[in-house]
Amino acid sequence: MDIKTKNPRVQNYLKAATFRNPEWIPCALGILPAAWKQYGEKLEKILLNHPKLFPDYKKQTGEFGRVEGPGYTKGRFKDLWGCVWENIAEGLESMVVESPLSDWDALEHYHAPDLDHFERGDKIDWNSTRTECEKAKVEGKLAGTGVAHGFMYMRLFYLRGFENFMMDVALEEPKLDRLIEIVLNYNLEFVKKLIDAGTEAIYFGDDLGLQKSLPISPEKWRRYIKPCYRKIFGLCRDAGVLAYLHTDGHILEIIPDLIECGVNILNPQFRANTLDGLVRVARGRICLNQDLDRQMMPFASPAELEKHIRDIVDRLNLPEGGLMLLAEIGPDVPLENVEAIADALEEVGGPA
Repeated sequence: MDIKTKNPRVQNYLKAATFRNPEWIPCALGILPAAWKQYGEKLEKILLNHPKLFPDYKKQTGEFGRVEGPGYTKGRFKDLWGCVWENIAEGLESMVVESPLSDWDALEHYHAPDLDHFERGDKIDWNSTRTECEKAKVEGKLAGTGVAHGFMYMRLFYLRGFENFMMDVALEEPKLDRLIEIVLNYNLEFVKKLIDAGTEAIYFGDDLGLQKSLPISPEKWRRYIKPCYRKIFGLCRDAGVLAYLHTDGHILEIIPDLIECGVNILNPQFRANTLDGLVRVARGRICLNQDLDRQMMPFASPAELEKHIRDIVDRLNLPEGGLMLLAEIGPDVPLENVEAIADALEEVGGPA
């Protein structure tokens, strides 16, 4: 990985990601549109009062939490894969309610979307993507791009339906290999186009776990999903591109596999994997952009949240790096807790 920049913030981020003694722990808040809609200026005030954590934040002039297009707005839409999504809570993500391949007979004439549109329909201007990457490099920023959330494993059950897909895996349905090939080839070509455009980092998201386990056995995961990940992240590794993977749910058994496949930064959930589990399996082996406990944030006291953050730092951080912190703020998190989280993150680290 040969990413050159004189920007101290980007340099620090890369040092944390690659265990090269960062000066501070990179920290960030991910604020959902629904939280902006609920709190508006009160939430903005917290960001403005924490310039160390949010050095680039500028006061907004428009509507807080405004969302446009499919996904975060109420109603239904069909993506370019043929999946029907529904949203019942504006500002939060929608979910797939109708799957185009629920009947295997439809597979015979099924094709993946073209590579010139995002899954939700917006056209991709690859020349603009290349220009944006070049501009980011000139400005000393990390030229990062991303793929759609649910790019591989989740796309399979979006297409088949969750229960159908679970049965396909359990029964080792022969047609599943053909479907995996379709989705994998699409992803490989998409990632190649991002690399050709000059990206330095690619952000992937695929929720692989449930609350207490993987939904399929580690052995089945290695049979069906790992070979895909190895090829996709292998493209990144071969090109010297940073591979970032967000994944919800319990994944402890396969973290070594993710490392082997080429993931550089892993964003796992806290409660589903436990602090003891993350220390045992991941500490010092892969950079964790550690998600704070989202199931705790709506109900804990500010003091409990501050202790939560200190505990993570005490047990997962190393002098050479390998730790980042991320707090996702939803509309159910009280403002006093958002403030406590921002206070604690400023105390233990700095901006990502």
